[in-house]
Amino acid sequence: MAKLGRSTTIGFLILGALLLATVSRAQTRPPIAEKLAKTYGLDSFGQIEAIRYTFNLDIPGFKLNRTWTWEPKADRVTYEGKDKAGNPVKVTYVRSQLSSQPDNVKNEIDPGFVNDQYWLVFPFHVVWDSGANVEDAGMQKLPLGKGSAQKVAVKYSSGGYTPGDTWELFLGADNRVQVLVFHHGGNAKPAVVIATWAGYKKAGPLLVSTEHHGTADGKPMTLTFTNVAVKLAGSDTWVNAQ
Repeated sequence: MAKLGRSTTIGFLILGALLLATVSRAQTRPPIAEKLAKTYGLDSFGQIEAIRYTFNLDIPGFKLNRTWTWEPKADRVTYEGKDKAGNPVKVTYVRSQLSSQPDNVKNEIDPGFVNDQYWLVFPFHVVWDSGANVEDAGMQKLPLGKGSAQKVAVKYSSGGYTPGDTWELFLGADNRVQVLVFHHGGNAKPAVVIATWAGYKKAGPLLVSTEHHGTADGKPMTLTFTNVAVKLAGSDTWVNAQ
């Protein structure tokens, strides 16, 4: 695994920096995978022209804020934030042309986008990503809080930053994620992240969790999304999550 600067390491190795896989449903998925993705608005994703959001991370001794505008159909990303030196940065690029971008876009900004986007719409990747093995593990005790939930394990054999990266999603009766547990497939830290999925809001047809509280290798962690909005096909108006 390549070593990364502190400004990006903590931010995106929390879930491992995944490469955005080609959208595919070639592999057989258990029925719960489709139910999960549809709960979050998969069937309406084609209506989305753009998604805007700010990713906020707070752990002891470190804070991070990154604002993104993602245009899925155009494969275009706009980033607003800071560089390693703390200077303001705003850049727009097309991901299919990433090889022609400056090193800071290829090595810092785009990996950050991948991480933050996975946190925002991970339920879709459960059915999109061809390199993931999805297992319905049945009812299990919640790793945070009381009670039980249906456990869905997603393990990456390819397409991930580290083979073996595993997500364990714990779903309520409404097929919404209540808790997520991440196990890193390599030696990078944090090795284990446990976080709630709460603060649910609707952004147009999409359901998003805006509040994640938990631990990263036992240390307190808060990850939130703010300023979430979508722009639908045929409209120039942003629809705020509420």
